[in-house]
Amino acid sequence: MPNLMEPVNAHRTTSAGARMHVLAPAALILALALAGCKAKPNADVVATVNGHAIMRAEMEKMYTAQLGEAAQQQQGQPSSEQADSLRLGVLRELIDEEVLQQRAAKMNLTATDAEVDAKLAEMKAPYTEEQFDQRLKASSHTLDEVKHDLRHTLTINKLLNKEINSKITVSDADINNYYSLHKAEFNNIETQYHLAQILVTSDGAQRANNLQGSKASNDEEARKKIAALRNRVDSGEDFGSLAMNFSENPQTSASGGDMGSVSESQLRSNPVVFQAISGLKPGGVTPILPFPDPQDPKKIGGYAIFQLISRDPAGQHDVKEPQIQQRIRQGLHDARAQLLKGAYFEMLRDQSKVENFFAEQIFKNDAH
Repeated sequence: MPNLMEPVNAHRTTSAGARMHVLAPAALILALALAGCKAKPNADVVATVNGHAIMRAEMEKMYTAQLGEAAQQQQGQPSSEQADSLRLGVLRELIDEEVLQQRAAKMNLTATDAEVDAKLAEMKAPYTEEQFDQRLKASSHTLDEVKHDLRHTLTINKLLNKEINSKITVSDADINNYYSLHKAEFNNIETQYHLAQILVTSDGAQRANNLQGSKASNDEEARKKIAALRNRVDSGEDFGSLAMNFSENPQTSASGGDMGSVSESQLRSNPVVFQAISGLKPGGVTPILPFPDPQDPKKIGGYAIFQLISRDPAGQHDVKEPQIQQRIRQGLHDARAQLLKGAYFEMLRDQSKVENFFAEQIFKNDAH
């Protein structure tokens, strides 16, 4: 007996298949259309790095800080085009930093809570708890924001030390080759003093220019700060590290206070400084020395301490001298580190998916 249901099922199956066959192209077209339509980003997000959002508030905060620095240099208020150009530069810095933070996280190099707390304790050392809280309030930063910035800085330093600095070697052959090509550089007409400096100013309006954002706001604070730093040097802490974290000299703080070589004739132009430095042995540190306010020489502008790194007598110096070898070694190391960092940053950017919505917005609004 024939199964009367079989033809019916067969017909239904065929009809369903036909319907699916007809619908498939339409669904494909819709899917392709949706794929071509990029989702509009949240207005608060200015960029993403591998999906991680960089917020407009972050960009504006950094922009405001840089704008304040430009105003202090009496550059005036920027035009709208200049403002957007500055914001683009700020955003590029934030993108680069996020790329580095993500790389460090993959390598388990993110700074630990213990490392952040230790750095925070070092930052607070020159002040009482009350003074530190006052400075924190004046800077418009919260303690959590300070810890966040410290973690980022420590993390990037750990990453660069592992990926860059640990891989640079300068051989004796490199030193000898450099010396033979630049021998005239080591022929001193007069004695040269290689110095480092920690500077504290009394002008509260001046920007901090150091890793910790540490700035004395008046003469009393300046005297207390430089005295605390001098005591820490006496206790064996590294002069260069203290300079990077607390010195207020924008030209030298980033390099650990290193002033390079200063000729004896230059030093003699300030008899007080020359007398303090000329009696030092390499590694020695001067007493606290006041310096005049550039705007009013009758007033004290701040205080400084100097470290004598080395003293190079007049005449031709030989490559076998330890200070000459160290000078060349450090110079070659720094040059290679700079090159490797540039290549490393470019490599990491190329490996990352970056979407800069702020740049797209500027282009769409201004391109005609």
